[in-house]
Amino acid sequence: MNTGSRFLSLIALVLVVWLAWSFWDAYRPQPLVLQGQIEATEYTVSSKVPGRIAEVLVRKGDQVEIGQLVFRIDSPEMEAKLAQAEGGRQAASAIAKAADKGARSQEIEAARDQWQTARAAEELAAKTLERMENLLADGVIPQQRRDEVYAAHEAAKYTTQAAYEIYSMAQEGARSETKEAAKGQEQMASGVVAEVEAMQRDTKIHSSWSGEVSTVFLHSGELAPQGFPVLTIVDIKQAWAVFQLREDYLKNISKGAEIQVRIPALGDGLYKFRISHISVMGDFATWRATSATAGYDLKTFEVEATPLTAIEGLRVGMTTLLEL
Repeated sequence: MNTGSRFLSLIALVLVVWLAWSFWDAYRPQPLVLQGQIEATEYTVSSKVPGRIAEVLVRKGDQVEIGQLVFRIDSPEMEAKLAQAEGGRQAASAIAKAADKGARSQEIEAARDQWQTARAAEELAAKTLERMENLLADGVIPQQRRDEVYAAHEAAKYTTQAAYEIYSMAQEGARSETKEAAKGQEQMASGVVAEVEAMQRDTKIHSSWSGEVSTVFLHSGELAPQGFPVLTIVDIKQAWAVFQLREDYLKNISKGAEIQVRIPALGDGLYKFRISHISVMGDFATWRATSATAGYDLKTFEVEATPLTAIEGLRVGMTTLLEL
């Protein structure tokens, strides 16, 4: 065999090998690459008190800590309510003190004088009745006159008893039930003041979480309804990756399994994640079976995975790639 023939045979062999490798590469199973994204816990900061935004102390991108003042509400109505509540508490306190202290000394003295006057009138009526009894026995006066004096004496006795009861009540003061009711009114008024003061403290809103301010919805001068979100805070320390996976690929993963994820925005490195949650998505995300003979639809499942260690530079919305 000459050199030309050998060369042609070599070329034919290389061509056959290349064709064989091309067919094998074209028909071999390709790895499945799932594209997801990074999500994180997001908190909404709102006000329990409606009013006008006095000042927003943070901007988008700012880092905040727990307890940091983030915005203030200006509420003149709250000042008026507090003044009302304070007035009600003072009035209730005065009534409670008056009920507990009882009548004033001048009132007690006046009741005592009325009792003494009634006693004097009763003694006079008793002496008059005694004289009338003697005169009746001597036949000087008629029975009618004696009966009239007797009736006057009985009336004087009842008047004296009534005056004494009034004097005793003035000394004892208000009834225990009245005192308890007055104390209850005072406690109720104090509770209203405490409630308004608590609402007034809520005009200064502090963050309950640490994280980064992602959105500011309202600014200084705008009205903030009760419970309406003013800003949101994202805690990137509580981040996770989310993937959508067709159910026939679920056999490749399981909850608690470790996976390696690539984040293009951070380079070509691989990051370890652990699958933390798997749940079916709604019917709108259903995949139709490609084969008419399969006899069922393939649903899509949402897979969440959390990083095993903190990832420097990680941001919400970054693309994540998972190769199965």
